[in-house]
Amino acid sequence: MFVVGLTGGIGSGKSAAATIFAKLGVTVVNADNVAREIVEPGSEALKAIVKHFGQAILLDNGHLDRAALRKKIFSDAESSHTAKQWLEDLTHPLIRERIMEHLNKKKNESEADYRILESPLLMETNQHKLADRLLLIDIPKSLQIERTMTRDHNSKEQVEAIIAAQMSREDKQLLANDKIENIGTLVELEQQVLTLHSQYQQFANQHRCI
Repeated sequence: MFVVGLTGGIGSGKSAAATIFAKLGVTVVNADNVAREIVEPGSEALKAIVKHFGQAILLDNGHLDRAALRKKIFSDAESSHTAKQWLEDLTHPLIRERIMEHLNKKKNESEADYRILESPLLMETNQHKLADRLLLIDIPKSLQIERTMTRDHNSKEQVEAIIAAQMSREDKQLLANDKIENIGTLVELEQQVLTLHSQYQQFANQHRCI
């Protein structure tokens, strides 16, 4: 199966792009959803996270409070790198294994000839090695901050800390095979996705014939 890795910085609109691809019949494997699967209540990963960060990162229903965990990691600049590294060492191998399970599922007749792996950390981790082609949803940093503050009700400082912890926009641009500049309307985003969808169908057919 031909796989397109879809990524972008926080607030870039990668999820909006993924939704459009899904409406076109493309199966989208969302790494964030997979990350939620591996920390469901009762999982060994969640037990380890609670032991490390404390009960305050749990919701009343026993699920992981991702917003609380994010704030805990990035609230202290001196310890944020160590905490982030510990969490990644625990979860990334588990996430990768579950992603591969989803990507390797048998294709349905109504499904497009390629699949998308949507991941905010596609290029920062080995997840990009699971893809045949990389698509970057790209926006200026100022727009990233504005959109994320509005969406998540985070402070500017919190958003900037998150952006700083991710791979730089410039490095992502260098690694990407394709790029959508998502600074316009949803209709404009849809048109760019449609163009790439046709190209990816062709790539997938060529890939299958090799």
